[in-house]
Amino acid sequence: MVDFAGSHVVVTGGTGALGRAVIGALRAANAVCHIPNLIAAELDGFPYATDAGVHIVRGIDVADEAAVKRFYDALPPLWASIHLAGGFAMAPIGEISAADFIAQFHMNALSCFLCSAAAVAAFRKRKVAGSGPPGGRIVNVSARPAIEPRLGAGMTAYTASKSAVAALTQAVTGQLVVDDVRRQQLTVEILRAALDWCATGQPAGTGPILGCEPNARALRFGLQGSYRALARLTPDEDRRIELVDLANAIRPRTLT
Repeated sequence: MVDFAGSHVVVTGGTGALGRAVIGALRAANAVCHIPNLIAAELDGFPYATDAGVHIVRGIDVADEAAVKRFYDALPPLWASIHLAGGFAMAPIGEISAADFIAQFHMNALSCFLCSAAAVAAFRKRKVAGSGPPGGRIVNVSARPAIEPRLGAGMTAYTASKSAVAALTQAVTGQLVVDDVRRQQLTVEILRAALDWCATGQPAGTGPILGCEPNARALRFGLQGSYRALARLTPDEDRRIELVDLANAIRPRTLT
């Protein structure tokens, strides 16, 4: 089993049936869990209520933007955020009111959106502060009818809201991957320019450049790391091989 010792993980809906199973697995792997809770009755019989590695914050509505921001802002450096909170309603379309429809979106889609956005902000804050490696992990739990909406007959509002969760997850993934790719591309451009400047015999500067000392050897190590990071991010196999070859070519020679 992977050891998540010291990793802080948010689990919305952590007091529900699925949430308890997820908390149990995370605690078995030594993760520290943080659970936002709105309904006090859900804590009755909660098996991790006295667990020192499980932190429950009461009075947090995960469909309330201010409450979600307050909750995430108070967390230690965040490693992952798992979003299980939501609700289910089954009724044919002729019996669903606008209020019922909106309620499903609040419980399922809006809560996922707010927590995903807050988690991304928390991951970026951790990176700026230098508290551990960059990045993070977001898990949004949808439902089978969201993948095959025809299975949602008789539960239109639920299916539509869970479909929004699935679409949100894919959209966020696309944005964050693009952000990471562009960041690495800019890093390569800057380090490449600094290395070219070094080749002229001129100093590349007096201080670190994107974490690299301003000399050819350090810049080469930095460049090979960025090429490898880009290779991990690209979906194209030929381009991935090309980037790995560039990394190998630019890496300075060592004794090992």
